[in-house]
Amino acid sequence: MMTKYISMALVAIFLSGSAPAIAKDKSQRSENNITFFDSGKFSGLPFSDAVKVGNLLFLSGEIASERQPDNSFKVIPGGIKAETQRIFENIRVSLNEKGYDMKDIIKCTVMLADMSEWAEFNEVYQTFFSKPYPARSAFGVSGLALGAKAEVECIAAKYTRHTSSCLGVGCPHSPQSLT
Repeated sequence: MMTKYISMALVAIFLSGSAPAIAKDKSQRSENNITFFDSGKFSGLPFSDAVKVGNLLFLSGEIASERQPDNSFKVIPGGIKAETQRIFENIRVSLNEKGYDMKDIIKCTVMLADMSEWAEFNEVYQTFFSKPYPARSAFGVSGLALGAKAEVECIAAKYTRHTSSCLGVGCPHSPQSLT
């Protein structure tokens, strides 16, 4: 539900009239503090690699695919564990390119083509995170792009700590505030 509201907010900001920056392998700040990342990884597809709003980074869904010589994509072989490993390796690379780390992930949304593979997915997932774990939702779906077994999208946040006598929620220097 929260993802729906965030998506609607992004659309509203985009339609407000200011054209956001398009970053190619580096972050560029726009007037309205929204950056769209396009590394070329998803060339020809109608979405960005990621969108940064303030210090929140919204990563597009990641499946375990690799580009073929004919420029098409194919899911890697090996099943749910191999796919999950590649997904999170790709997420780590994507985050690092944008100045974030795995520890900055605050929310993951997981889509599995077969919920009976949940335990195997979790075995690999746990190798990429430690406490405190990001929030997470998971859905069983009837199909994913290219016949993938899993797709994961993440939201990451950078927090800035300030020293100030004002530390309450809503204070611009609060540890809870994103800057």
